[in-house]
Amino acid sequence: MNYVFSNPDKVMVGARGEVGNRLFLLQVREGRRLVIVKCEKVQLSALSDWLAQVIEDLGRPGHLPDDLTLEPEYEADFIAGDIAVAIDEDEEAIEVTFESIDEESSLSLTLTKELAGALAIAITRLVEAGRPPCPLCGGPLDSRGHDCPRTNGHRPPLR
Repeated sequence: MNYVFSNPDKVMVGARGEVGNRLFLLQVREGRRLVIVKCEKVQLSALSDWLAQVIEDLGRPGHLPDDLTLEPEYEADFIAGDIAVAIDEDEEAIEVTFESIDEESSLSLTLTKELAGALAIAITRLVEAGRPPCPLCGGPLDSRGHDCPRTNGHRPPLR
């Protein structure tokens, strides 16, 4: 199934579950249509970084939407595999495509600078609300301990 949202009303991002065991979701609404994509934290983080760079190249956006919280429906339509980002400089729009891991479904979004900026901020806040990264390897620190591969298990990481 291929979903195309050329003018989404809302793009939402959020997580369900406890820190360290969260399910990350991206929801897109256009009118009555709603598509939900399950993503990995690193995928969303990379998307946020990319969107921030693209917005910097396109110029400062106008007023950013402020409500990007998930709607109560949680069932994912598919699990994200590859994510591609393209720029339409003439329209000052950002094209984002999510391909499913089984390559049977895809979601294509056309985002304004404003919607992309708000999404990048919401993703950054969501990612930073999780476990802090290890200062040595970048992996998530856990309250039960962290076997850092950079120390080969010989000493605990700095906190």
